[in-house]
Parts: sequence; structure tokens; C-alpha cells
Amino acid sequence: MICLVNKSVFEISNILKQKLTTLEVHEIIEFSILDPDNSNNHIGYKALVDLAQMLYCKMLTPHMIGNDTIKVRFQKLNTQDSFHNSSVLNNEKYGTDSTFATIEKNNQPSFLLHYIKALQNVDINKRLRILNLGINSGDEFSVIKQFATNFKNIELVGIDYCPSAIKEAKKKFQDTNITFLEADINQLNDLNLGEFDLIITIGTLQSSNLDFNKVFMNLVQNHLKKDGAMIVGFPNCRWCDGEMIYGANVKNYNFSEMSVLYKDVVFCKKYMQQKKFRVTITGKDYIFLTATSIRK
Repeated sequence: MICLVNKSVFEISNILKQKLTTLEVHEIIEFSILDPDNSNNHIGYKALVDLAQMLYCKMLTPHMIGNDTIKVRFQKLNTQDSFHNSSVLNNEKYGTDSTFATIEKNNQPSFLLHYIKALQNVDINKRLRILNLGINSGDEFSVIKQFATNFKNIELVGIDYCPSAIKEAKKKFQDTNITFLEADINQLNDLNLGEFDLIITIGTLQSSNLDFNKVFMNLVQNHLKKDGAMIVGFPNCRWCDGEMIYGANVKNYNFSEMSVLYKDVVFCKKYMQQKKFRVTITGKDYIFLTATSIRK
């Protein structure tokens, strides 16, 4: 175990970085620091969790090893165990047998609580017809089912290109007011869906097989009621070995690079404002754009 008592964050991070290069995936590095709860130590538990994440590690449960000292354990993550690195090119990339299927976004407060806030911002209880693009197995509908007081009066339509995900969603939801469709978002107009009070899409429009701006404008022009609302989620994280790691994942970069994310967010904001929608931007690991009509 490495003694890092009274070391600065700069010193701790550099020492751990060096040690982690010698470890195999899932090996654990142990170090001791002053107990944040019983000292004036400048390194708190939140800082330790953040440090673990930035070093691509999972922080395990600390243990007391003295009156004022704790043992901290970081487990090295397998950064290659990620759906971002998947070589699958067909419509099962996000299927029930994929790494993506093991992700539980609703168990992550930094996703769930911001998503609930977005539902509050669009006044979910006034929305009677909801479309979700990229529904997969239905995480977003699960939250609506728990949160909306008028759930039984809402017509919900979920669309995804992945056959196994749609099959799983149909098994999970037996509600008669929910319809799941296996379809390509590029051919959305062929489905004769009509207009919706609320359109939700989380981490879907950024897919490489979609023209982001074109698809987004088509949604607003052809499928959103003039007094409707939208919730668009932009992933500002990557999933590694089951852990949600802050920072947008962009091809050809070995670090978090957010210019593409911000470009898309700004485009959507300006476009919706031109269409007379009030727009808010919230979130952290997922950036949520919420737009509500201000038409009278």
C-alpha cells in the first residue's frame, strides 16, 4: 500500500498515474490518506471519486486503518470494454447481447435527476402524445411511467432500429398505451406517425448514419405540434467497463473533446428559438436541451 498522507492532489494524481501504467486490467491499487470525515484534509470523498473516474478506475469501498487514516482502493477499468469500441456495424450494435445492454442509465443520478428535471420543464402531465426516438429497451418510458400522474392517458410511441431491443421493450412493457416500432429514423416520414406533444431522443441523433441537422429539423417541422415540446439528450460521457466516465467520446481523439457536442447543442437551441420555443440547457454527463413552445 502506498502512503499518500499529506500529499497534494497534484502529487497523488501523478503517483497514481505512474503506478497504474504497470497494472493489468481490474488490478487494484491501494493507498492511504487522512480520513476526510475526521480531519481538515483537503481531499474529500467527492474528490477521490472524481480522481478515480479521471484515471479510468473504479473507486471501491474505503476502509479505516487508523484513528485518522483510511485505505483507498482504485480498480483499473478495462477501457476497451465499451460499446463505443464495438466493431458491430449492423442494427444489433445496441442489441440485448451487446455491451450497451448492460448499461443502466436510470441507476445513474447524474442522468436520472437531470432527465426528471427535463420532464418537469416540459410539464409532462400535460403531454398526451409522446414519441421517443432511439428507445432501445425503454429506459426513458420507465421514468415517465413512475413520474407522470396521468400516465394511463398518455399515448407513447417508441422507435428503434434494433430488433432485439424492441423485442425486449415489448416484453418489459405490457401497457396498452405504449407502442414500439422497429424502424429506421431516416425513413420516419414513411410511418405516418402524425404529430406529438413531446418528442424525446437521448443520444440517438448523433449516430453516424444520420444527418443530425436534417433529421432534427424534420422532427420539428413534420412531427412536433406547434405548442409541443422536445427533450434532446447529448451524451457528454463514455461508458467503460460498466462505469459512466465524464467527457464526450469522439473518434480520432484520445481525450475528451466537446466541440462537436457543443456545435449540435447550439444549432438545436438557435433553431428552436427561431421556431418560438423557450430553450434551456442542463445536465452534466448528459446534456439536456429542453424546448417548450411560447406560441399563444
